Formats: sequence, C-alpha cells, structure tokens
Amino acid sequence: LDVLLEKPMVVTADEARQLIETRDRVGRLLVIAFNGSLSPQIRTAAKYLRSGDFGEILTINATVWEGWSNKYVGHWKQDPDISGGGFMFDTGAHMLNTVSDLVGEDFRQVAAWLDNRSSTVDILGVVMGRLDSGALVTMNACGATMQTIGSEIRIHCTEGIIRTGIWGEFLETQRPNESPVSMEVRDARKAWKGVWEQFLAVRNGEIENPSPPEIGLRMAKLWDGIKLSAKQDGVPINLDNGDNQ
Repeated sequence: LDVLLEKPMVVTADEARQLIETRDRVGRLLVIAFNGSLSPQIRTAAKYLRSGDFGEILTINATVWEGWSNKYVGHWKQDPDISGGGFMFDTGAHMLNTVSDLVGEDFRQVAAWLDNRSSTVDILGVVMGRLDSGALVTMNACGATMQTIGSEIRIHCTEGIIRTGIWGEFLETQRPNESPVSMEVRDARKAWKGVWEQFLAVRNGEIENPSPPEIGLRMAKLWDGIKLSAKQDGVPINLDNGDNQ
C-alpha cells in the first residue's frame, strides 16, 4: 500500500533506514505528515535556499515554546516508555524536522542538553550543531513557559535572511538594502492543501513528494545524536552520515 505516516516518522535512525528499505523494495509511496514540510511557506523557503538566491547558509537559530509540562501531566506524552521523548520530541519534533528539511543536508556534529525539571521526560532542551557544509545551528525548546505556543526559525545567509516558523505558519525574507518582505498569510492558505489532499496529489503525480522519509532519516540521526550527547552532559557527538541522504 501507499502510506501516509503520522509524525514523527520513527524514534531511531535504524528504524528510518528500515522504512526506506521497505519503501524501495516494494516500490510504494511513503509521505510523512509533518505540517512544516507540507507547508507552502517551507517549500518556498527551501526553494530559495537550494537555488542559492540567498547565498551560503551561515547560521540557523530555531526556537519553540509551549506551556507543555503542566498541560500534559499524566498524559502518554510524558510516559517515556511510549512517547519516544519529552517536549523536544513532541512539539519540538516539528522544529527538528523543519530545520532538517530546510538545510537539505546532514548534521556533522551535535551537542545537546536536556532538562527534565523533575519530570519523567525532558521539558527544556538546547541543541548546537554543525552541518556538513560547516553552517552552525542552534535550537531551543522550552516546554515550561506560560500557556501559549509559538516558534521561530531565522536563517542567516551571505545574501539575506529568511524567517519562518516550525509549522510554516509564516515566511519573511530580507535581502541586502531591503526591508523585510512577508508572504501574505491569505495567499499561503489559498495555496495550502490539507495533509490528505497533498498525499492524494502525490499519488496522482500532480506534485513531488514534499515530505519523503529521507527527511525523516536526517531528523532521526539528529535525534539519536541529541540523546547521546545529552546523556553525556553535552559532549559533542559526530554523526554517522554514511547514508548519503
């Protein structure tokens, strides 16, 4: 069967590799239902970055916040045996995926700190990473703030700045000697198709798969590195990029 898989795709990189092998072996479609990768704003931002219109990526700063710790007390999200992680892997999974999608390359090295704040899972998290290209990335997840939720990703390039959110909820660009320019939300919503509609459009050959498992593998390798580094109090971890994804 063709499969539309909810997010996050897997918990480990080995699981991601198994999914990709199965997809290739049976020749069927696999689309991951991440809001960010399916967002027209993220697809536009990725196109800008791939084309070189904004030059070389220098640094990326991403953050997500939510009053998550109190909201989900006693919930399965805070049960480490079934959740796969805490705030960084729940709401924060959108950040890990969208950053992995936008950069279009693997992380070479990662250092991370996760703080449970007396919970059974992580509530706060900070990640520092270096991409294969040498660009530097920081990601901050705060799951213990007031009862609100939001995000921002800011990408600094040699020829401009791109600002968006982890769900693709907005897009703003700025080039040298120009004021910031925002994509109109109403136009973005007009271009947006729901998750199921996009899955059907990919099946019908109308669009390319905007959220393939290769992005999920890149994110899973990053998450493996985050967990390993955090267990060693932030020791930098060199990631295995032998997949060439």
